[in-house]
Amino acid sequence: MTNRTYFYTEDELIQLSALQHLVFCERQCALIHIEQVWSENLFTAEGRIMHDKVDTANRESRGNIRIEYGVPMRSLRLGLIGKADVVEFHKPCPVMYLNGNSDKWIPFPVEYKRGKPKGGNCDKVQLCAQALCLEEMMNVEIPEGALFYGQTRHRLDVKFDSALRTATEEAAKKLHELIASGITPKAEYSKKCERCSLVDLCLPKVSSKASNYLLKVMEE
Repeated sequence: MTNRTYFYTEDELIQLSALQHLVFCERQCALIHIEQVWSENLFTAEGRIMHDKVDTANRESRGNIRIEYGVPMRSLRLGLIGKADVVEFHKPCPVMYLNGNSDKWIPFPVEYKRGKPKGGNCDKVQLCAQALCLEEMMNVEIPEGALFYGQTRHRLDVKFDSALRTATEEAAKKLHELIASGITPKAEYSKKCERCSLVDLCLPKVSSKASNYLLKVMEE
């Protein structure tokens, strides 16, 4: 039997931003997207303000670059829907023309983050998912994008190589499986928990100790 690409329906689409939550912490993702729990702290408030400022900006044009803000996007293949902070459209130089088409503008997604670059892949996966959505919508290949961090005021270029694309597609599949299961993973404390806005609701240290105690009792 031949493999066939599955396409999700409109009703099955999940917010693209959930991918960032999933890769950062599956429990955080479940708390937000299954249990509908949310808590705003200084970090999330600053991030929301930054995104609001970007979303209210106007369209710009700078030479060979057109800039669009708050661009809606979706992928029926990945089952994702969302909005990009910024998409720059770059007109390639003549040697970069694709198939001789000089009118081809290449999308370059830019995601704004309030903090600084993280050690993991969560921000890059979110950005890559935006690129995959745009590729599906516009039938164009997008080689790279960028993450802009408010704390460092620095733009980090991200290459959408095969490894990152595969990680993003696998994360999207895992996201749908997690949401469909309706099960919130147990808490496991790590240093990154202190940066999470849900740390006071999740109580990872308490939950982890309680889970370990129960397992010990059951074993005895």
